[in-house]
Amino acid sequence: MVLETIDVAMPYYGDVGMMQQAVRSVIAQTDQNWRLIVTDDGSEPGVPEWFASLEDSRIDYQRNDHRLGVTKNYQKVLSLVENPLLVFMGGDDVMLPHYLATVRDCLREFPDAKIVQPGVQVIDTAGNPAMPFVDQVKRHLFAPKAQGRRLYGGEDLAVGLIRGNWLYFPSLAWRSDIAKKVGFPDDLDEVHDLAMVIDALCLHATMVVDDTVCFRYRRHAVSHSSAAATSGRRFVTERTYFTGMIERFEALGWHRAAAAARNHIGSRLHALTLVPKAVRRGDKGGVRNLTRHAFGNPRAH
Repeated sequence: MVLETIDVAMPYYGDVGMMQQAVRSVIAQTDQNWRLIVTDDGSEPGVPEWFASLEDSRIDYQRNDHRLGVTKNYQKVLSLVENPLLVFMGGDDVMLPHYLATVRDCLREFPDAKIVQPGVQVIDTAGNPAMPFVDQVKRHLFAPKAQGRRLYGGEDLAVGLIRGNWLYFPSLAWRSDIAKKVGFPDDLDEVHDLAMVIDALCLHATMVVDDTVCFRYRRHAVSHSSAAATSGRRFVTERTYFTGMIERFEALGWHRAAAAARNHIGSRLHALTLVPKAVRRGDKGGVRNLTRHAFGNPRAH
């Protein structure tokens, strides 16, 4: 049987050493039927030369002519995808050797599924196992409790993700057709990962959730997303997104999902936990944004 090639799309910007570790983890896969697409949005010296030294025809490396930013770089790498299966891997994350084999096995068992969320180990900046508070909440409050490998979809999955996004986007494997159909929205930089999955669910896509740990997701103490969260900027975007989804869910007859979008409990809790940090930083605007998001009247949005 001929296996479908899996496109590993890496929209890269950041630490060179972590990126090289990420690339080596792809090369080390037990399933060698992959193609790696790297769109480099940085300007670090020596990176093009390092990729050239790998001498692997399966690796398509491109340095952007000018800085695109997060969303446009994701859009670019998606436009370069050619094969039926796809992973959007972070340039600082790590695949364990059996990652591709695991997601392929999930799709073999559930051939109609469009997305796979395998088991994930969270690591810190140094690469050590970690379980920050945000990930404890994901695991214990919002993620499905079923063990093994299960198929999810429809309003039930949408409700769970709107209440609290427990996915690890860089570890997701996609059918390329649905990923291209939904794409990355231009105006939702901080929440494009959730928006993309929810859009797929609205098109009746289903997701396999498997507890086989095969991917390491790096959680940084300081990052683009964490800085946006502490300032409250992320939650302004989230509130706009949730408000816009209420009408869409109602049109689908997904009234529980509409209620979840109106209340966005997990997003509110996340904002509340960041208020002390914003206070310590003396960020008055951040405190205002965070408290408004945490305690604002959902009916007013």
